[in-house]
Amino acid sequence: MIPSENLTNIITTKSYNAYEQFYLEARSITGLVCYPIACSIGLMGNTMSIIVMTQKQMQSSTNIYLLALAFSDSIKLINDFLYFIVILLMEIDKRTGESLYQGLYPYAHYIFNTSLCISAWITVSVAVERYVYVCKPLYVKSYCTIHRARIITVCVYFFMSMLSIPYAMRYQSFEVYDNRTNQTLMDMSVTKLWQNNVFSRAYTWFQNLIRSVIPLLTLIVLNTCIMCGIRRCKLSKSRNMRRYRITIMLVCVVLVFMVCISPDAIMSTILGFGYIEEDYLTRGIREITDLLLLINSAVNFILYCIFNTIFWKNFLHIFCAICIKIYCPHHQMNVSTPSRQLQSNVYREVQLATFPGTHHFKLVSVKRGNGEIYEEMQSS
Repeated sequence: MIPSENLTNIITTKSYNAYEQFYLEARSITGLVCYPIACSIGLMGNTMSIIVMTQKQMQSSTNIYLLALAFSDSIKLINDFLYFIVILLMEIDKRTGESLYQGLYPYAHYIFNTSLCISAWITVSVAVERYVYVCKPLYVKSYCTIHRARIITVCVYFFMSMLSIPYAMRYQSFEVYDNRTNQTLMDMSVTKLWQNNVFSRAYTWFQNLIRSVIPLLTLIVLNTCIMCGIRRCKLSKSRNMRRYRITIMLVCVVLVFMVCISPDAIMSTILGFGYIEEDYLTRGIREITDLLLLINSAVNFILYCIFNTIFWKNFLHIFCAICIKIYCPHHQMNVSTPSRQLQSNVYREVQLATFPGTHHFKLVSVKRGNGEIYEEMQSS
């Protein structure tokens, strides 16, 4: 008869082995299958988004935020693509892959968290601006400007990069000599700074509040207000459909962000789990939550194409013209480009919304002498 203590140890060992198998399978499926597909699609989409949004006729405060979001998402996608390469090397040459993994992880961990913080607060900035457009139209002229959007974007990149620096000091890589193989390998451990429980708990809570909790709560409130504002508005479907579709597009961007980041926020904040230093079960679940974060960085281009007609027209004009120039050099395109439509010298007036018991407002687009197009609210 097996003693109870030995029986407990056997069950624990089997569970540990099962969790290790779960982690390895999750890492293989996400790292070798999902990551290369999502990273390839996301990087192509974000690259094309950056090309389209840097066009002169696409300059607006909203597009400044979306451009910054595309840059941040691209950084994370490149970081995740390196993870795929490391996992692939582990399958080909385990020792080389493990050494590369241990050497790169401390830096990748910092880039990962910094890009998440930047994306979170750029998304909040987009939601705040759309809230102003829908619910506070009198403040559009003063708040929703290209200059202000650039300042906010630079501040978000700078402060989030600075606040995430302790993550760069969370893990340290060091060389280990293996007597069995007579080779020097890389290994990794948690630094003394992060072994301090007071610091690790305090900073983890602070960072999770900045990266997940506060942005999520803010986005929930803003999205609720935006949706209520859209329902209250008596929108003119024929004349205001473009702005309505852009608002819906930005709401979808925010909703996708909320859905994809929530599991990671629960793991880090509520459950208090770390990363590579945790057990195999937690690391396996982390692989799934990290995949959701990757999907969030890769899908925005699809949302732009579905909902933003101006983006789609510019996209077709740029890339179709390139394809025709390469493959049909003698063909001449007869296309009315969006730039000609937007850079008209006349005023374009659109009734934005009618709130019960309030004034009517008009969104007026004006072309300045230097060619810059700006929009302002005027009461009628």
